[in-house]
Amino acid sequence: MIFLYGAPASGKSTLGRALAERLGLHFVDLDERIVAEAGMTIPEIFKSRGEAVFRDIESKALKEVVSGLISKLQTSNFKLSTPTVVSLGGGTLLRDENRGLCEESGTVFCIDTPSDDELARRLGAAPGSRPLGDRAKERAAHYASFPNRVAAFFDAQSSLVVVGRGIAPAVLAGRNVVADETVARLWSGRLGVSPFAIIPSGEEHKTPVTVAKLWRAFAERGLGRRDAVAALGGGVTGDLTGFAAATWMRGIPWINVPTTLLSMVDASTGGKTGCDLPDGKNLAGAFHFPKLVVIDADFLETLSPKLVADGRAEMIKHEVIGGKGAGVRGQELGVRSRNRPLRVGATLGEATEPSGASAEESGVSAKEIAGNLMVKVGIVREDPLETKGRRILLNCGHTVAHAVEKATGYRVSHGEAVAMGCVEEARIAVRRGLAPAEWPDALASRFAAAGLPTALPDGLSLDRLVPLMRGDKKREGDAVVFALPCGWGDVRGVRIDLSKESL
Repeated sequence: MIFLYGAPASGKSTLGRALAERLGLHFVDLDERIVAEAGMTIPEIFKSRGEAVFRDIESKALKEVVSGLISKLQTSNFKLSTPTVVSLGGGTLLRDENRGLCEESGTVFCIDTPSDDELARRLGAAPGSRPLGDRAKERAAHYASFPNRVAAFFDAQSSLVVVGRGIAPAVLAGRNVVADETVARLWSGRLGVSPFAIIPSGEEHKTPVTVAKLWRAFAERGLGRRDAVAALGGGVTGDLTGFAAATWMRGIPWINVPTTLLSMVDASTGGKTGCDLPDGKNLAGAFHFPKLVVIDADFLETLSPKLVADGRAEMIKHEVIGGKGAGVRGQELGVRSRNRPLRVGATLGEATEPSGASAEESGVSAKEIAGNLMVKVGIVREDPLETKGRRILLNCGHTVAHAVEKATGYRVSHGEAVAMGCVEEARIAVRRGLAPAEWPDALASRFAAAGLPTALPDGLSLDRLVPLMRGDKKREGDAVVFALPCGWGDVRGVRIDLSKESL
């Protein structure tokens, strides 16, 4: 079972309903159950009978819910390994016996408390509904004692995105999991999962051959239109699994659980799936948004500094798009989607055995990932299928980057290539009179500070990369549309005919 906990107005019920719907699970709101059985609202119970009596009623209701669900899990109507989502009240686990019961019966996810301003807004939007008001500060130590945390959650098109720490194991329980071989070796035991399909690690295996192997694995597994598949790995694993899911029986649902910083902030939410062809990167593909994206910062424990830097490259790219500092301070994520408010609270071959280091010790927190990711999510919301010209911004630096990757046989990692590509494309912007002369050096300094190279590899030049850039999927006839970085918060789509114009 998955229990959602946190301060009043942290979004427990909202996330619980959304998570249960995306996972196809039963949902229980403990407060709603109490109201239904008592025949009065929670404020009325507090007023007429007092908090102590309410806590007794709450504890009794929790025991009934847990014992009832365990009983149902043992019947033919439920799979024993399938979790059920339960939203708890803001003080349910103040009692040790309640906490013990939940921790013995499943996993407790504590939702981080929103900022004071956002919390005040939510409490003010429903006056009188929470009789204890804002107890977040006085209970801060209590909430902080729960290790499995949700830092933020939000919608990205048809995907529910949940960002936190220690959340992947419960979500993956009982799922049809595809993993790459490195992640399977490092994480299968810790997560308690047994992947039914394991694919080779590395960009060189992002081919139609691997997709065909996944189709065969789907067939052997007996996956049908209603079955979901979960991708556990980096961007390559997500792209391949998502593409196989998009094309299996004309589309089955999938869940994305990215394990690298690069895939967390880049490929996890865009809905793009696909594979590479000899003619270019990601030329075969489809838009197929995952139902659920689970970004668990615990996976950063096994990343080398080089792989963390790879992810930083895409985060810096988001800074360029959104403006320096945009999205990287874990800003309040009270954003809107579909006109309703949302609640928040190299290759893997270089990965290492779990070090026990926290996400914060790796230099990246779950809140920072969530905040940075919102730059991309905001653009994808505006232009989900690349029909409005907005998503071209996310290609900043990537026309040169993809050419560098292909020219070096992918010996240069994607993050390194993005750093090189952004700086080279900044120089193109200067030469075309779109950016000040000092801009490329300023951008190069930002990437270098993150431990990333900014100069093209020895023996490569823009002229040598032109034939490869002509194969970019952003081409329009004989021209390629570059997303040129022209300053912080200033990226412009520029059409360049590479057969006639010099870079």
